[in-house]
Amino acid sequence: MTDSGVRRRHWTVLKLIEWSGQYLIEKGVERGRLDAEHLLAHAMRVSRLDLYLQYDRPLSGVELDRYRPLLTRRAQREPLQYILGQTSFRNLELEVDQAVLIPRPETEILVDEVLEWVAGNGFKELVALDIGTGSGAIALSLVHEGPFSRVVATDSSKMALEVATRNALMTGLSERVDFRIGEYFNPLTVDEIFEVIVSNPPYVADGEAQALDPEIRDWEPGDALFSGPDGLAALRRIATGAGLHLRPGGLLALEVGLGQAGYVMEFLEDTAEFVGVRVRQDLTGRERIVLAHRAMTD
Repeated sequence: MTDSGVRRRHWTVLKLIEWSGQYLIEKGVERGRLDAEHLLAHAMRVSRLDLYLQYDRPLSGVELDRYRPLLTRRAQREPLQYILGQTSFRNLELEVDQAVLIPRPETEILVDEVLEWVAGNGFKELVALDIGTGSGAIALSLVHEGPFSRVVATDSSKMALEVATRNALMTGLSERVDFRIGEYFNPLTVDEIFEVIVSNPPYVADGEAQALDPEIRDWEPGDALFSGPDGLAALRRIATGAGLHLRPGGLLALEVGLGQAGYVMEFLEDTAEFVGVRVRQDLTGRERIVLAHRAMTD
């Protein structure tokens, strides 16, 4: 959409959505029209539903000026969530930017598994550790929906923790989440013990970058995506150290990449620190979540 083209044409809401949707599809954006609707609603400062109620309304020059750069960014394959500056995760609206991975539906299943285990065991109060918290999506969902008195949430990225801290304040949950900077278990004291350790760690192999969509490869933080030649470096590190900080009988819950579940399960079983190792599928039927319990001590 060129400036001269905008000035020459009489853009109604419907015309602009139709033109923009096709334009984005030509740029490789699969859901071109849907994304155009989100962007236009954002530029007009209305809901998507409101767009449908005013299809024939002409856009003002101010609205077009706000919309053009948003459309350009999406055509460059910047993720919609980064452009809008927010995303939904379970029952929360969260801020996201390029410092953090965009929370995905698979990770909602990870939270489901933790909450189901907690409910099934009748816990009234417990403490969890979220490794690699990013936007804080997992940690905040646990304290929002479960009987967690506190969640310690670690991340190696200072900028990611700044986003997570803002999300905690925005959702009114900051008093129950303890954000700490550092890799894996490094921010913990040796005697800190948790009922739950949960993580959505990086699990993409370094050599698989080119196979990813541009929205992921070119925009999301590499440290939150890539994990060594086989994609398993972070998962090994967590599986190796979790036993030192997980209460006997406590739950370890990990999101894993495609084809990794079997290896992670075998690795946990071989440590002899974990029992009840099992896998859960995501919405597409792929093995995505590995669960295990710290073995009881004599």
